[in-house]
Amino acid sequence: MTTTDSPPETSPGRAKPIARRRRTDTERGFSRVFRWISTGAGAFLLVVLAAVAVFLIVRGLPALTASPEELTKNGGLPAGMDSLWDLVGPLVFGTLLAAAMALLLATPVAIGIALFISHYAPRRAASVIGYVIDLLAAIPSVVFGLWGGSTLAPVISVFWVWLGGVLDFLPFWTVNVTNTGRSLATASVVLAVMILPIITAVSREVFLQTPKLHEEAALALGATRWEMVRTAVLPFGRSGVISAAMLGLGRALGETMAVLMILSPGLLYSFQIFDSGQQQTIAAYIASRFAEASGLAVNTLIATGLSLFVITMIVNMAARAIVARRKEFSGAN
Repeated sequence: MTTTDSPPETSPGRAKPIARRRRTDTERGFSRVFRWISTGAGAFLLVVLAAVAVFLIVRGLPALTASPEELTKNGGLPAGMDSLWDLVGPLVFGTLLAAAMALLLATPVAIGIALFISHYAPRRAASVIGYVIDLLAAIPSVVFGLWGGSTLAPVISVFWVWLGGVLDFLPFWTVNVTNTGRSLATASVVLAVMILPIITAVSREVFLQTPKLHEEAALALGATRWEMVRTAVLPFGRSGVISAAMLGLGRALGETMAVLMILSPGLLYSFQIFDSGQQQTIAAYIASRFAEASGLAVNTLIATGLSLFVITMIVNMAARAIVARRKEFSGAN
């Protein structure tokens, strides 16, 4: 005996349910306006960056295409130089050397301060120390330059003389030390102090994001506080620390006034970091020459600034690549 299924009967008093149309777009009102504002802000940033690049290329092109005779006569090149690359090469070398030294000095100290604030210091002490470190970022670079040139350089020159005497025993390196302290080593110390707040602040926030379960699991297995930090906190925050270091490197590459007020400049490929008149950075060179430049000399300085722009872009892209490669194994995800 077969039965056929019949549609269920509805009671006369019960109304049929009304089928509502499903909304695919949940944004409405200010939410949609905020999305437009955010998208416009991001697009505006790209437009500004592209405009800066176009400006540097267009205004620097006359110097890039000028003949050696024109550059020597009207390009504002220092004596003994007849090519733009003779000028840009030593400046790029000095800029990278100063920034690398500042990064090597600042990064270990910043990581230590960040770990102390996040995992060792009491809550009130951590707040005070964090506030003082953040306050360093608000000090103008001119103040750092005055402090470095008038106070730090005469004091630290004694240490440089002693360190130069120690390193002078190396058979492959003759160390020259200036008594004024106005050297690349002193400028790098000041740059390290200037980039310290950036690296510390980012590293501290990354270390505070370490999952508590990871820390408690390490302590439950018998790890000491340092072993917990080494096995749980540092691996988690590795990508964040790399990002913080690259932000500090970008600040050190573009610093102008502090280096200009401390360093006794030179245009040499030299590793004599304790001597004066050896190196110069791109930003400091442009600041020292731009007020008196005119004509093709301005194009030469802008072309020099284009090299700094390219270096900064390369550093940022390298940092993004490093972070993207390691984010699956750390707290970057």
